[in-house]
Amino acid sequence: MTIITRRAAIAAAGASLAMPYVTGAQAQSALTVQIGASHPIQNFWVANMKEVFQPEVDKHLRDNGNSHKINWREAYGGTLFKFQDTMEAVRDNLVDVGFVGTLWEGSTMPLQNLTYFTPFSGGDHGLVANAFDKLNASVPALKESWNKLNMAPLSSLITDSYHLWTNFPIKSLDDLKNRKINAPGTSANWLTGTGATPVDGALTTYYTDIQTGVSEGAISFYVGILPTRVYEVAKYVTEVDLGAMYVGGIAANLDRFNKFPKPVQDAMVAAGKAATAAHVRDVANRIEKSKQEMIAKGAIVTKLADADRERWIKGLPNIAKTWADSSGPAARDMLKTYFDTLRGSGFNPPRAWDKEV
Repeated sequence: MTIITRRAAIAAAGASLAMPYVTGAQAQSALTVQIGASHPIQNFWVANMKEVFQPEVDKHLRDNGNSHKINWREAYGGTLFKFQDTMEAVRDNLVDVGFVGTLWEGSTMPLQNLTYFTPFSGGDHGLVANAFDKLNASVPALKESWNKLNMAPLSSLITDSYHLWTNFPIKSLDDLKNRKINAPGTSANWLTGTGATPVDGALTTYYTDIQTGVSEGAISFYVGILPTRVYEVAKYVTEVDLGAMYVGGIAANLDRFNKFPKPVQDAMVAAGKAATAAHVRDVANRIEKSKQEMIAKGAIVTKLADADRERWIKGLPNIAKTWADSSGPAARDMLKTYFDTLRGSGFNPPRAWDKEV
C-alpha cells in the first residue's frame, strides 16, 4: 500500500466520529483519536506518550464533566511512519497526535533546533524542557512555525546532557586529537577545535561503528545510549556536560485539534504539561540508573578537568551566529529569549551565545 493510499485509509478510519453513548446515567461523546510514533514504547520519549499523556487526557476528561471519552487508536513502533517522517505524519494527519522529532527537521524547523547550536548551555534537562514549554507558548515566531506546519505543540521532550563514550581513556582535551568520534548532524560542530574528526551515525550505528573501527567513540547521553550497549565497546565514559537538548515533543495536527470539542482541547493541553513534568522526573531517575548499570558492567566513568572543558568551550567557533544568520529574522530574538529564560531560572551559561550574534 502506498503512503498516500495508507494515509487516506487511516484518515477515513480515524476520523472523529463523535458518537454519543451511555455509561450508567452519564451520556458521553466518544471520540476516536489516532496516536502514534516512529519508535516503540520502550523508547523513553514514546513511553511518555503512552504512559503519561494518554492517561492524563482520560483523567482530565473524567475529572471535568465526564462528557467526552477518547477511543485511542495506537500506532507506536513505526507501524505507520519512521523517524524521518514524524513531522509529516502529524502535519498531514497520518496521525492526530504524534511524537514530532524536531531534531530531524533542521531545515524545516530551525528555531526548534536552537539548543544544538548552543552547546555547553546547561545540562539541567528540566530547565531546558520547561524553557521550551514556555517558548512554544509565548514566542510568536515559534508558535507561527508550528502552526504553519499545521501542528500544535503539547509537550516538550529532551535529552539529558551529552558526554563522551570512547574506547580509549581521555585524561585531557588533547587526547581527542586525531580521533574519530561519532557526532551526527549538528553535533559534529561540537568537536571543532578539539582535533577530533566527526563521523556521522546514530544511536543504532554507534556499537558497530566503534567495534569495526569506523569510529573510536561517540558523543551521546546516558539515557539514550544505555540500550545500545555501546559501553561494551567504548568503556571509557568522560563526563563533559555538553548540555541537555530539546528534541521536539508531543504535537497534535492543528486542523484536527481545532475540531475537537473544547473539553478535549483543554484535556490535551493539560496532559501535555503533565507529560513534560513527568518526562523531566523520568529522565532524572534514568540518568543515575543508566550510569550505575554501565559501571556495573565495566564502564569507567571520569570527568573532564574544568580547565580542559573551559578550553573546549572557548575554542568553539560561533555556531550560534551561523544558526541565527540562516534561521530567519526571528532567530536572534528567539536566542535572546531562550538565554533570558535560562538566566531567569538562576543558571549562568558558561558561554553567552546570545551576546555573540
